[in-house]
Amino acid sequence: MQDSIADLQARLTFQEDAIDGLNRTVAMQEQLISRLLRDVAELQGQVRDLSPGSLTDLTAEPPPPHY
Repeated sequence: MQDSIADLQARLTFQEDAIDGLNRTVAMQEQLISRLLRDVAELQGQVRDLSPGSLTDLTAEPPPPHY
């Protein structure tokens, strides 16, 4: 009976450690996703702010000398 209780206690400790590790991983991923969403929103704003003329100016540049 004592062995069964000790086994259950060891399993519980292992499960608690695993859950804590998973919680830390999820929290880090949540922070990363939030940061990436902010970056994407910023990039979308920058793309929206580009005027059509600035895009044609980029394509109107002469090719580099090695062509």
